[in-house]
Amino acid sequence: MRVARLRRPLARLAVGAVLASAPLALRAQDNRPGIEIHLPEQAALTVEGPLVRMSSVLAERELRELLEHAFPLRVHYRVELWTAGGWFDDVRGTSEWDVVLRYDPLRKVYGVARLVGAQVTPLGEFGAYDDAAQAAERPYRVPLTAPRGKKSYYSAVVDVETLSLNDLDEVERWLRGELRPAVRGRRNPGTALGRGLRTLAVRLLGSESRHYEARTGTFRP
Repeated sequence: MRVARLRRPLARLAVGAVLASAPLALRAQDNRPGIEIHLPEQAALTVEGPLVRMSSVLAERELRELLEHAFPLRVHYRVELWTAGGWFDDVRGTSEWDVVLRYDPLRKVYGVARLVGAQVTPLGEFGAYDDAAQAAERPYRVPLTAPRGKKSYYSAVVDVETLSLNDLDEVERWLRGELRPAVRGRRNPGTALGRGLRTLAVRLLGSESRHYEARTGTFRP
């Protein structure tokens, strides 16, 4: 079922598009945290989705200190593909995934893993926080392709949350795959896993949660 969005005034949309599609070099220069959405080449828009990544989000000292005090970080991504036309925009697809970072004080290593649906992909273990942050902010190809001939755009939302200390064991079991049978069955595994992660994140350190949004300009494949 499609979801409709009432189109906002054109001036406001134009401002949002300009900010979201600002040159990546400018975003890197001012070093402000945010989201980058890289569109494929024009000829590939109907067969490839965008590359989405965080930029400088994990560089904040507070997040690093919490991670090193055994509070795992969860980064939740939500990307939507919209088509524009008339008074309403329609959402054509949604993709969600998570990146979890944890610190092992005994081994003095940072572990990073990506969770997409029921699949857990380790992104590596690192001795330096900066290396772990770079792995966590690695671009991800979103499996949402624009329909040919339709004016389209992508929107992205990223939430960075600090999980409570009591949830550390659950995160570790998830990353080891011990909870994977919980998502097997008739229910959509991605939905079940997403619900589980959101349940883990109920007890947040509210002052250390971060929220970022971005969208591309409108394009026609």
